[in-house]
Amino acid sequence: MDSTTSDSALAVAIGRYDQDALAEAYNRHGGAVFALARRVIRSRELAEEVTQEIFLRLWHKPQRFDPERGKLRSFLLSDTHGRAIDMIRSEGARKTREEREAAIAPQPQESVEGSVWQNVASAEIRQALMELSSDERSAIELAYFGGLTYREVAERLGQPEGTVKSRIRTGMKRLKVQLSALGVMP
Repeated sequence: MDSTTSDSALAVAIGRYDQDALAEAYNRHGGAVFALARRVIRSRELAEEVTQEIFLRLWHKPQRFDPERGKLRSFLLSDTHGRAIDMIRSEGARKTREEREAAIAPQPQESVEGSVWQNVASAEIRQALMELSSDERSAIELAYFGGLTYREVAERLGQPEGTVKSRIRTGMKRLKVQLSALGVMP
């Protein structure tokens, strides 16, 4: 395709999946499409997205362009304007939804008393962990603080999975007794 090919011929060639024809249409009209999208949306990233969508629509459904009704540039700009308005509405709805969800979500209310209690409890938990055997402590730390599964803990420690499960279960029971005695757990 060259610059002398008519827009109607470009649309027909695009309908035959001629990539050069699409490239020529983009070269001719891409700047105008992007400029309109940017002017309407006021966001470079979203304008780029709209521009890409417009030319993808042309690629997938070139029959939507009717040369009897106007020029390809007018068709693309009309499509761009509609898509840009849709994008603004979509972004506005998304922001409203996020704000509404954030307003509904419970906000953590940390009091000084709660913060002090959490620090005391953390210190008690650390002390109780230190009283466990090193095998129990390692397995619990990897599983609960490291976020590993039993199988991953077993692989990391080079021990059978059943042994790791048993050590975690036994260690957790001992922790519960110790923390209950300290008043950290009910």
